[in-house]
Amino acid sequence: MALLIEDSCINCDMCEPECPNGAISYGAEIYEIEPDLCTECVGHYDKPTCISVCPIDCIIIDPKHTESQEQLWDKFVVLHHAND
Repeated sequence: MALLIEDSCINCDMCEPECPNGAISYGAEIYEIEPDLCTECVGHYDKPTCISVCPIDCIIIDPKHTESQEQLWDKFVVLHHAND
């Protein structure tokens, strides 16, 4: 599953530097999460750090991008071990 930043985002800049995959960037109006880069922090942390630091709880599981823990792990391996 990838995560999604809802329209209620206040652009506080807390989530972007916390993402170990570089999946969060500033979009047209609010921060956005690139589903192909989001592993929900699998391979890095026990839970998504962006959710942990969001002061208004506007980061949710993206219903359009559901993945199993195994798929998230596989994505992590591809993202971080592609050049090994």
